[in-house]
Amino acid sequence: MVDLATALRQQAAACASLGSPMYADLLSRVADDLEAGGPASEVLACHVDAAGPDGVGLRLLGSVHRLVLERRAGGLGVFYPSVGGTWSPEAGWEAFRDLMADAPAAIAEWLDRPPQTNEVGRASVLMAGLLALDQERPLPVRLFEIGSSGGLNLLADQFRYVGADSSSLGPDDSPVVLDPAWTGVVPTGSVPRIVERLGSDVLPIDVRTTEGRLALTAYVWPDQVRRHERLRGALALADRTRFVVRRQAASAFVEDLTLAEGTRTVLWHSVMWQYVAREEQAAITARIAELGARATDAAPFAHVFLEPTRRTPSSEHEFLAVVESWPDGVRRVLGTSSGHGLPTCCE
Repeated sequence: MVDLATALRQQAAACASLGSPMYADLLSRVADDLEAGGPASEVLACHVDAAGPDGVGLRLLGSVHRLVLERRAGGLGVFYPSVGGTWSPEAGWEAFRDLMADAPAAIAEWLDRPPQTNEVGRASVLMAGLLALDQERPLPVRLFEIGSSGGLNLLADQFRYVGADSSSLGPDDSPVVLDPAWTGVVPTGSVPRIVERLGSDVLPIDVRTTEGRLALTAYVWPDQVRRHERLRGALALADRTRFVVRRQAASAFVEDLTLAEGTRTVLWHSVMWQYVAREEQAAITARIAELGARATDAAPFAHVFLEPTRRTPSSEHEFLAVVESWPDGVRRVLGTSSGHGLPTCCE
């Protein structure tokens, strides 16, 4: 098993590759401090045996960011771009380390909860899939999502999508602008009409509460200001759009799905599959096959997802954007993306 310091450095490398030099720097320094027996060793004492997928580094950073947002982090806030500060590696680390030394209990409050983002940039994949399906046969969409977090991607039809060719889809006045949403072969068409929106999560976040908004904001990396802008816009849309996210396991949620004539039923998920136990994955996959077998031209079914996936058994994992549709039973790779969804390179 990978030790915690190594896992922190691996997460640092991932943050660097995903465009967060601030978090890459912080996690590397936390790993060094942990090995040196510094304040990080006390804060993380109950998590030193955690597995890499537990995301201890992101739990730590999210908890500290929450304290910054609540103005409970002393002088650390002046280094956080999410609240108007500027990151400084040496001075910022000193303030971060001081907070770990002075407030270990406050930081520990969130270390047992998994990081939850509701990355609306991933809607670029969902919309590409909906547009591809709509070209086959335009139909109103019943949209269902597993691993929904706060359900913000259920609002995908209300975002504006700008292609690398400067084309644009969606409301011109949307507070959420995905730019560039797509590179490569930019999707075309009209945004489908979504007539039903329903999600599920084992730990749903109510985005209409102060607590829910704080949680989602805290897990967005503070030096990625455009992600914060998109989140704020999506939260504004959530205030005026009806949708529901159930507290329900993904397999139970999918088991409850039915098809409806005159509409296309779409099951969607993004970067959540790795957190689902294999037995539950098998149950979901079997249920998807059942729904596909029941689909008709009048009541089609589709499965759209963005997950680390292999094109072939011998291929490396990529963040593939995939759409499967029935009754024709066709599986198409729409393109590749990143964990945050932008841009999606359509093929």
